[in-house]
Amino acid sequence: MERRTVRLVVAALVVCLLAPGVVAFATHEPTNAKPGTITADRGQTVVGVQGFHFRGGSEKTQARLVSVDGDEVDWQYGEQTFGETWFYDVDPLANGNLLATTARDGDTVIFELDPDTRERVWTERFDIEDTHDADLLPNGDLVVANMRATTDGVPDDKVFIYNRTTDERTWEWRFREHYPESTDGGYDADWTHVNDVDYIGGDRFLLSPRNFDQAIVVNRSTDEIDMRLGSDGDYDTLHEQHNPDYLTSADGTPTLLVADSENDRIVEYEREDDGWNRTWTLGTNGKLNWPRDADRLPNGNTLVTDSLNHRVIEVTPSGEIVWEYYVTWGPYDAERVGATEDGDWTGGSARSPTIADLDATGSYAVSGSANDPPIPGESGPSAFLESVGLDGPSSTWDHVVPWVKPVWASGWTFLAGVVGLLLALAWGVVELWRRGEELLG
Repeated sequence: MERRTVRLVVAALVVCLLAPGVVAFATHEPTNAKPGTITADRGQTVVGVQGFHFRGGSEKTQARLVSVDGDEVDWQYGEQTFGETWFYDVDPLANGNLLATTARDGDTVIFELDPDTRERVWTERFDIEDTHDADLLPNGDLVVANMRATTDGVPDDKVFIYNRTTDERTWEWRFREHYPESTDGGYDADWTHVNDVDYIGGDRFLLSPRNFDQAIVVNRSTDEIDMRLGSDGDYDTLHEQHNPDYLTSADGTPTLLVADSENDRIVEYEREDDGWNRTWTLGTNGKLNWPRDADRLPNGNTLVTDSLNHRVIEVTPSGEIVWEYYVTWGPYDAERVGATEDGDWTGGSARSPTIADLDATGSYAVSGSANDPPIPGESGPSAFLESVGLDGPSSTWDHVVPWVKPVWASGWTFLAGVVGLLLALAWGVVELWRRGEELLG
């Protein structure tokens, strides 16, 4: 009788823990892009949505490009049409088209897209894995950030220039020729995770070896590193950053604006003699979750891709959100390419001011979201862990769980489901063990 009571109690606990997940799954409606805070028509914003897992999940999680015009979705492109697994960087081109970097399992596909017709103007396919960024040079060549490359089992991560006319690589810059093997703990299959390459004029390129916690300016003429922000393991400066942007202040001072991803913030650094001075920090209140892109707009605001909050926001220098859009699952990069309601151009070739130009240096919280937390129900367990002093597990929850949690489950629902399944598994093991003892006894 006592054993039966224990079984009933355990069964009831399992049902109670799993029931919220069952209800959430049965009632879930996949949600596409939708507005949050909108204070004015900000023009057109194009977002590269990475997507969730390999072509799996609901409509909400599929990789794509999303074009938002004001407060409405103008068009979407991709959605498994050409078989891309991930969408990464997207760049507006001078002719009005878009350059997109996408990946499949083991391949990289880079193409120019006509946004009016949603037709590809040209496509280049490379036998390289999971490339996050390529840039179109003024002469029509491509510069490509090639991560996860190997030669004879040794990491061969590099940046290379590809001539689309002759089908040749005309320049390569290998990281292992400039960094010791001990960097980031030694060679492995994802040694540098170089996630960005930007042509910044002359013979110079801005690179982002994410796993090295630094952004560097490489000179093609000398093959040397001209500037370096951060160093391996210096998490106070940068921690596994994405998509740095090179700005020049009105007085000519080099400045870097960086999505400091693992630190959940956006930072700006101004060159000072041979070092750097941090002039701006955005996100001091924990309202950003793994941001992976930040662009300074000509109006002085900053466009931030807040990846694991699944949104893009435009914030003022003091951190106030003036435009917010939720764009399906895991946005990677966003570009403002339209004009505002009053006709002020917010994209293109206009020079974007630095924080020093704006006289707005300092550290700021993010405020003004339509939702707090940004994803309702997502951060419950994380907030609880942080409230009891478990900052490490809280950070792990924020950065790891979204990649394994079903999109239809909230944070607490997911945690309850995991505990319920573990309890059911333990119960099953105990019952089998007891049944074996009875048979042997």
